[in-house]
Formats: sequence, C-alpha cells, structure tokens
Amino acid sequence: MPEEVRLKCAHCPRGCRLKPGQRGFCFARQNLGGKIVDSLYGHAAGIAIDPVEKKPLYHFLPGSEVLSFGTLGCNMGCLFCQNFHLSKNRDLSQAGYRLAPRQAAELALRKDCQGIAFTYNEPLIWSDYAINCAKEAHKLGLKSVAVSAGYVNPEGRREFFAHMDGANIDLKAFSPAFYKKYCQADINVVLETLKYIKKETACWLEITTLLIPGLNDSQQEISALAEWIASELGEQVPLHLSAFHPAYKLTDLPHTPPDTVISAARTARKSGLKYVYTGNIYDPDNRSTHCADCGAVLIERGRWKGVLKGLDAEKRICKKCGSPLPGVF
Repeated sequence: MPEEVRLKCAHCPRGCRLKPGQRGFCFARQNLGGKIVDSLYGHAAGIAIDPVEKKPLYHFLPGSEVLSFGTLGCNMGCLFCQNFHLSKNRDLSQAGYRLAPRQAAELALRKDCQGIAFTYNEPLIWSDYAINCAKEAHKLGLKSVAVSAGYVNPEGRREFFAHMDGANIDLKAFSPAFYKKYCQADINVVLETLKYIKKETACWLEITTLLIPGLNDSQQEISALAEWIASELGEQVPLHLSAFHPAYKLTDLPHTPPDTVISAARTARKSGLKYVYTGNIYDPDNRSTHCADCGAVLIERGRWKGVLKGLDAEKRICKKCGSPLPGVF
C-alpha cells in the first residue's frame, strides 16, 4: 500500500506535515482535498462587544468598542494559556456560530462598534477568515484589530498585517529558553514580527507581557525587554505588563503580586519606554495615559474605557504643554 502523501503547512514555523484529513498543531489548518485549508473558516466563538482597551489597545480610538470574536486552536504551546478553553479546545461543537465576513462587519456597525477585533485565540491560524472580515469592515468605514502571539512565517505575516489597523502582540518573555520550554516556540520569530509590524506596515502596534512569578518577572529581564523595544521599535511603543493568574498547566504557581507589576512598570520606564501600563490589577494611575513631557493625565481609565482628559484628540497633543501623543485617535 503506497504511503499517504503529506502536505507541508508553510503558514507558521512549525511546518506541520499533514496526511489527508489531518489537522496541524494549531487545529485550524487541515489537509483537505489536496491542499491546506482553514477548516474553521466562518466560525466565530465567544462573540462579545468589548472596549478596545480590553485588547489591550490604549492608544487606539480610546473609549470605543469593538465586536470581538475568535475560534478554536493555537499554534503556540503556552503552558500558562489564559484562554485555554478556546486555544486548547478540540471539540468542534464549540467552534462557535457561522458568521460570514459581511455579516460580522454589518453586526459591528449595527451595534455601534468602531471596529472588529480578532482575539480570544490566535487569529493568525484563521487568517483567511480574519482578512476577509477586515476587508468587509473597511468597506463600512470600520477598523480591524488583532490580538496575536506573532508566531508566523514572513509570507503570512505580510498578508495578515496589511489588513490590520491595530495589533497587540504578546511578547511572552525576553528569553529564548522560556519560549522553548513554556511556549514550544522560537522567540526570534516573534521579534521579527514585531519589527516587521512597526517598520513595514501602517498597523498601530502595542505589546503585552504577562508576568509569571519566578519565570519571567525579574527586574533584569524586564529591563532587557524594555531596552530592546526602545532600541528596535521605538520608545513610544506602548507596553502592557499584566498580572498572571494560575491557568492551564501552571496552576501550581501563585498570582502575580500587584507590587511586582507596578515595580516592573517602573523598571520599563527607567529602561527607556514612554508609555508603560499595568494590567489585571487595580492600579488607576498606571492604567491612565500621561504626557511623556509634563506628566498631565491625557486619557483617564477606570476599569476599562478611556476618557479623554488633557488630550486634544483632533491635534493629538497635550492641552497643557503641546507635546504630541502617538496613536490612532
């Protein structure tokens, strides 16, 4: 009996070689009909209307809402996944509603959203669907944003981010060893994605790092991470430092203490970044956007939604000193 022909998926660095009918590591990509397809195309799970700040995007249309959805699967193997109920779910009955790209855009418009967010699980593995949703959103004057781990090959990177207006990329740590052990991935791919978005696209970029006690929260690592962002991407790229809560396969670790997150934010600022925020803790001061020159509160945030205070949104400048604030307003 001849050996079944395997097809190599070229979308991400894993390069899964799939037999007919077989799904890749990510679950979404499958060998069907002699080609690799997005087998979950059109499935939208966890549909919700979220503040854009929840992505988190703090310098992108503050105070607005986005229609958010994801599906199943992920091409990362993070042992600490905070959304494992979707990313590690292999039950097709949980894949969500059937929602055509045009329907998604029209639903966002009807609900007075200013855009669509591809989130909850890794949108790069269902990029065909996300791109078509983004195209339909743009036709209606809406924005498209993505929350991603950035683990993708150059061709998929170019195609996907060409259609995104904003993105928050998870930089899981600043250690190749951490990425290998806890994410089953290569940090260099993610760093290349970050540089590509910032330097080669018009997509607004923000970054999130989840601080896990004892694994990636040392002052030395935070300083190195912030210094890399400042030198390679620019000191004005916003960084979100979020508290970990025990999940998936790292339930034996403690929650990140608020003081650790606040201290890490201070370190990141000292290391050159202008806009550093804390997440998953109650910390109104570090959630608000301050003028990098005079310190005035430009955008005030309670739990989520941003309220413009000292920012002239039309001119994108501080009302007090006239310094510009980078972002999409």
